[in-house]
Amino acid sequence: MSTDSLLKHLACSNCGSVFDHREIQTFCLTCNKPLLAVYDLEQAKKKLSKELFSNRLPNLWRYRELLPILEGKHIVSLGEGFTPLIPLSSLGRRLALPHVFVKDESQIPTGSFKARGLAVAVSKALELGIKRVAIPTAGNAGGALAAYAARAGIECFIFMPADVPRLNLIESQVCGARVTLVKGIISDCAKMIAERKAEMGWFDMSTLKEPYRLEGKKTMGWELAEQFEWTLPDVILYPTGGGTGLIGMWRAFSELAELGWISGSRPRMISVQSRGCDPITRAFGDGKTESEFYHNAQTLAAGLRVPKAFGDALILKAIRESGGVAISVSDDEILSAMKDMAQVEGIFMCPEGAATLAAMKRLKEEGEVNASDRIVLFNTATGLKYPEIWQ
Repeated sequence: MSTDSLLKHLACSNCGSVFDHREIQTFCLTCNKPLLAVYDLEQAKKKLSKELFSNRLPNLWRYRELLPILEGKHIVSLGEGFTPLIPLSSLGRRLALPHVFVKDESQIPTGSFKARGLAVAVSKALELGIKRVAIPTAGNAGGALAAYAARAGIECFIFMPADVPRLNLIESQVCGARVTLVKGIISDCAKMIAERKAEMGWFDMSTLKEPYRLEGKKTMGWELAEQFEWTLPDVILYPTGGGTGLIGMWRAFSELAELGWISGSRPRMISVQSRGCDPITRAFGDGKTESEFYHNAQTLAAGLRVPKAFGDALILKAIRESGGVAISVSDDEILSAMKDMAQVEGIFMCPEGAATLAAMKRLKEEGEVNASDRIVLFNTATGLKYPEIWQ
């Protein structure tokens, strides 16, 4: 069964070189930069309409023509996507911000937004005949890859820091992945995979070192447009580790605009990091186009402990093009925000998601957001996965 995917090719995000999506691809080896999927949007204008999607199942595959899987038999799904957009009425009144919403990715298979990217990446791996995959992870991506690889019948090898949240470790092991605990952080895990992948025959599923996790993450942007009745919010606050979702949403908005389905200004993209690991915030503040490696990274928000994102240039470009900013918050602010959200709105956010609430409070104080703004916070996982931070 065809999915009628309108994927044309892959292109280097830096030099524009074209790559064949019917062959296994990683990143541009000339530029050492990510590859981006390019779709035939002229055909999409003829074949698709906004109304078409509302009659489909509420998951990310409702946008299948603008996703990279060519044959439906290769789709590996657990029902991921179309997570709720929840108004924060009580917190909004308290902060004098009446139009605040949370896009709650905790209500997705494996309990985190990582399921989006890994569902699409594993589906494409299955379509391309890949048999063994490996990933460095701060936690949630490992659990998601383990689940989807198990469903696809693909061997899965996961490298995670020894101090990873324990539930992430258990989830990965129970799903049958071969887990290696590494003394260090995600960059140390990535180094181990790079050193061994040729010998072991692994396909590296690292963030943006293959082209398709980004395509799963971009569906957050498509969903926001549909949930806001084909308009866009004014401000999006996004917790930024590898930054795939921020890049993906910015690309989604470009696709939507080219299709003529949205008009007007696009959201200001606010990158949120922890002060214990904030290479994007520092690079943004210094006016740089790429970040520098952040040494001795430490934060209770495990997903933000990424000392250098492979797609840092794309993150910084999206922030600047959108008129957004990059901001960092402390671990104490994150914990306080987790409590506020749980006790006032009944939503148990992960620490990465709570960082966006902490950042919004600061931006309100600084006059960067105001009562007329429609604001979306991203809760990227369930707080139930982080019991250690309360002990």
